[in-house]
Amino acid sequence: MIYTVTLNPSIDYVMKVDLFQEGTVNRAQEVMYYPGGKGINVSRVLTRLGVPNTALGFTAGFTGEFIKEKMLEEDIKERFVEVAGKTRINVKLKAESETEINGAGPIVNEEGMELFLRQFARITEGDVVVLAGSIPETMKSTMYVDLIKKCALKNVKVVVDTGGKTLKNILAYKPFLIKPNHHELGDLFGVEIKDRKEAIMYAAKIHEQGVENIIVSLAGDGALLYSSEGVYVAKAPKGEVKNSVGAGDSLVAGFLAGYSISGNVKEALQYGVAAGSATAFSNDLCQKFQVQSLLEKINIEVV
Repeated sequence: MIYTVTLNPSIDYVMKVDLFQEGTVNRAQEVMYYPGGKGINVSRVLTRLGVPNTALGFTAGFTGEFIKEKMLEEDIKERFVEVAGKTRINVKLKAESETEINGAGPIVNEEGMELFLRQFARITEGDVVVLAGSIPETMKSTMYVDLIKKCALKNVKVVVDTGGKTLKNILAYKPFLIKPNHHELGDLFGVEIKDRKEAIMYAAKIHEQGVENIIVSLAGDGALLYSSEGVYVAKAPKGEVKNSVGAGDSLVAGFLAGYSISGNVKEALQYGVAAGSATAFSNDLCQKFQVQSLLEKINIEVV
């Protein structure tokens, strides 16, 4: 079973405006609401790709109920812990450029955390846990480290999709997969990564620390994978980019879906880049038929 962890979910409230003008009334031409949060996005894509999974995390208030209703509609299994307050709303304004305003989430008390840890304790050997997104300021900054230690005791693979100090602290625990973009990879070493060659060099340094697989997303240039089996670069297919939200999460979900099918990281990378690209070319997260249609367009180069 794959478990995703979203510590601070959201409703993603997407508004499309032809021409945004500050300081006056703007009217949206199109409005969309989605359950949000990196782990939830991974769960939604995994389900669409036919891979069973369970979403863990916290919800609160009427906005949390909306998320659970949508998860039920999409047939996604969840074990969210209900806490006081309200799940945050993140506004995504799409105009000439994209602007995001992220709300504040609820405060998780000690009782809520204990309930979450009981749910998390259900993981067993052979499972995969996806730790995705940032840790809320109201929680211990070591939250992911605490969870990855519990995974190690049960021989559970861990996928980490976060950045900054949180990611740096986790590397010592040798996760199965991390997915920094080239900016986040550079931040780990205090450098600016300018090209693919440098990205490979710094991914190699992380691999030397015991991280099995490092996917570095290169925006429109696709992604590279540094693994024990080899170093691969996947070129992104051409298409009209409609949505940047969730593309990286879709890449993670696609990789896990591909890996669950083949056990081959090269094929998993191809599936991941197809999923990430399919989301970028859609208004919402990708559907399976869209991913399948792009697979043959993903060229994998062995470095």
